[in-house]
Amino acid sequence: MPTEPETGYDASLGRKFIFVTGGVMSGLGKGITAASTGRLLANAGFDVTAVKIDPYLNVDAGTMNPYQHGEVYVLKDGAEVDLDLGNYERFLDIDMTAEHNVTTGKVYREVIDRERAGDYLGRTVQIIPHVTDDIKRRIREVADGHDVCIIEVGGTVGDIEGMQYLEALRQFAHEEDDADILHTHVTLVPYSKNGEQKTKPTQHSVKELRSIGLQPDILVGRCEDHLAEKTREKIALFCDVPTEAVFSNPDVPDIYRVPLVVEDEGLDRYVMDELDLTDEALPREDRDNHWRDLVTRERTDEVCIALVGKYGLEDAYLSIHESLKHAGLDAATEVETTWIHSEELVDGVGDAFEGIDGIVVPGGFGSRGTEGKIAAIRYARENDVPFLGLCLGFQMAVVEFARNVLDLDGAHSAEMVENTAHPVIDLLPEQEDVDDMGATMRLGAHETQIEAGTLAHALYDSTTCTERHRHRYEVNPEYIPDLEAAGLTFSGESGRRMEILEIDDHPYFLGTQFHPEFRSRPGRASPPFVGFLEAVQGATRVPPAESSD
Repeated sequence: MPTEPETGYDASLGRKFIFVTGGVMSGLGKGITAASTGRLLANAGFDVTAVKIDPYLNVDAGTMNPYQHGEVYVLKDGAEVDLDLGNYERFLDIDMTAEHNVTTGKVYREVIDRERAGDYLGRTVQIIPHVTDDIKRRIREVADGHDVCIIEVGGTVGDIEGMQYLEALRQFAHEEDDADILHTHVTLVPYSKNGEQKTKPTQHSVKELRSIGLQPDILVGRCEDHLAEKTREKIALFCDVPTEAVFSNPDVPDIYRVPLVVEDEGLDRYVMDELDLTDEALPREDRDNHWRDLVTRERTDEVCIALVGKYGLEDAYLSIHESLKHAGLDAATEVETTWIHSEELVDGVGDAFEGIDGIVVPGGFGSRGTEGKIAAIRYARENDVPFLGLCLGFQMAVVEFARNVLDLDGAHSAEMVENTAHPVIDLLPEQEDVDDMGATMRLGAHETQIEAGTLAHALYDSTTCTERHRHRYEVNPEYIPDLEAAGLTFSGESGRRMEILEIDDHPYFLGTQFHPEFRSRPGRASPPFVGFLEAVQGATRVPPAESSD
């Protein structure tokens, strides 16, 4: 068994690695394919983890534009990462850390820091071996202690940004036993005008892989429908894989059905056979079927929720969409989400909320669209429409209440209007003395103390909760007494920071400074979302008389 002298890697540890790449075009669903594979292996009793590789030069996703990149997902340790890691957490029901996200920025910074520290004295620092060694080290460190590690390589085969990662994969093939490494390649199988499934894009993508020394073991074809048998046979012939190694990933109404689709085609069996895991897997009758039971249960109700945001891209609010679905799965309810651009509400809501059962106002940064969010919140408060405000939505609920209940003309957040007469949202004094703007961000998991007898207490059934944060500004302590005296209850606090607000005389009016959507899972829906959907359906959550702790 070969070893790497610089890292001390021992190939006899027997960990299994599944690499997932994509070809033809981005956005094909590599992440969902990878996460679905992991879900099936977890159902079979294996401990599965994942790594997402992002070839961009950014160190993390924190400064990326949601219009281009979708939401910035926050992990428990405060890492700001690509939204695909959210899919891995939801599908695998695990908590990931910054180490599970490899970016070119991280890798290059590490190699350059080592060079500056003198670790490479006498040597020329190069992509091979120094950058590729660092990539492999990161993957293996995450894989330690787990049965299977699934590694998704972002981007598309042929992109210059991803070449160093594909080279690292090629080296893996030499350093691992054949039974410990598997390469899945996801490609597009489009239809021609005459309705024929075309394999040429897949053939060219695999040819590109082969040119850099990689041969896929499994091919997954993204198509509107299941791959026809003759399509599978043609792909197998021209791409040099067995026909039984060609699988379909067709369009489905819900991404949570993808594991069921690929399981029905036998992907889990093939993967376990190729990795010599079949004998260790749970018998099929003993495997966890909770996922299948959950996503296939009959929906007995349907509701329509308005999501009032500023980013005209669904992926910018992906975790909120998924959290609403999780609550719907629990309640056997179909949740339809209607997108309403907050800028369209600046001059009044009009009939924008006609037929709407509940309103969610999500987070965001910057002043654009905030007046529309405030208008939506006022509509929900005054018309007894169930409301859930998240992060910026929480802050704008404070602003709306200050303006329209306390009559504080011009009240706003100092983030939006620096010289506002009533900065009900502001930096705390201890934050103002920090020179580094990034150091003022509150990121990751923090504990909130919940007041007994409140709606928040009923939702969490506890006097504490731990949720993830991504914000900078806080409720200004100077205004809290007046806000509470007028009927706004801050039912959750973390020291001087207000974390949860609610209004008693309302079907459901709840705001959270944190992002509960980042911890929601299928089968373990987020309490604020569960309570919100219950209120939409007319249920009332009764607070417990005493703490359950």
